[in-house]
Amino acid sequence: MNPYVKRANETEVLKNALKVLENHGLVAKVEREQPALGRTRADALVRIGYGKQRETLYAVEIKRWLTPGNLGPIVTRLRQLGPAALLITDHVTPQVGEKLKQLDVPFADTAGNAYLRGPNFLVWLIGQRPRNAHKPPRAGRAWQPTGLKLIFALLCNPDWVALGYRELAARAGVANGTVGWVMRELVEQDFLVKTRRRAIPRRLRNRRKLLDRWVEVYTGTFRRTTLLKRYRTDTPDWWKNLDTARHNVLLGGETAAALLTEYLKPGMVTIYTKPPNFRFILEHKLREAPDGDVEVRQRFWLFDHEWEHPNLVPPVLIYADLLGTGDARCIETAQRVYDGHLARLFAED
Repeated sequence: MNPYVKRANETEVLKNALKVLENHGLVAKVEREQPALGRTRADALVRIGYGKQRETLYAVEIKRWLTPGNLGPIVTRLRQLGPAALLITDHVTPQVGEKLKQLDVPFADTAGNAYLRGPNFLVWLIGQRPRNAHKPPRAGRAWQPTGLKLIFALLCNPDWVALGYRELAARAGVANGTVGWVMRELVEQDFLVKTRRRAIPRRLRNRRKLLDRWVEVYTGTFRRTTLLKRYRTDTPDWWKNLDTARHNVLLGGETAAALLTEYLKPGMVTIYTKPPNFRFILEHKLREAPDGDVEVRQRFWLFDHEWEHPNLVPPVLIYADLLGTGDARCIETAQRVYDGHLARLFAED
């Protein structure tokens, strides 16, 4: 989508959501648009209050087409904006609204749903339906499955952006043509710049924003396609004895985070593999169960990520899978994974 059209649409969503808050009896006005907040930038600063009492200044994130799948990365983004952050969106379903309230994330939508707590007011309204349902626009080709695979490879290996297209395609496991149109879209979206240096003809920019965007699309759409089957076992800690090298599998999600941070007790064991490699299932006596707490997922990348934990998936994927759960404890653990293993790679240019 043209960035100017996108910005105009988001401004309209903000205007309509604030009008709804005024209908609830609040005073709501835009203080400033696109303000810089340290190393990040909010979509707006909005002042909200009740009557003549003290008003609160909120840093606003406008996010259209909110879903349970992309909730985790959006909450993380809001927390980057500081303690007084407000989510503005088209529509919040009852399921998502309850989750946001549990996470104590203020929000308002254009349908009339809101959760907002001020010094002298509390707004909590859910279940309002939008008058006009709009389908989200189709994502650009860079954000389709093959494009996501290529961007994942670049996020894990930023130096690869300087490779020739044919070699990059081979390493990422995509068609040669995919690289060309993904690169063009990344330039258009200000994630890639061309240089005059022969050794490094291209470089990534706005890398944290690129990570946030990839995680949001991955958790919202692509992640569910990687699930192969779920299983159950009578031995909760069986995965600690799993020989990942012999079975050619990798630990991911909450399991990997538990090993990395020693902070989280995994409720779901996540294994990434290349089917039909299921020998470890027989060895550890896992029983197929649609609601089981062991999930086996398709490994969608070809490269071996070189880091100090060869038994785990790349940290970008651990981070994304944690956010994909939408669970408060997992979101907190995802931040620990980011701080310990990703912050250096995604520091702003």
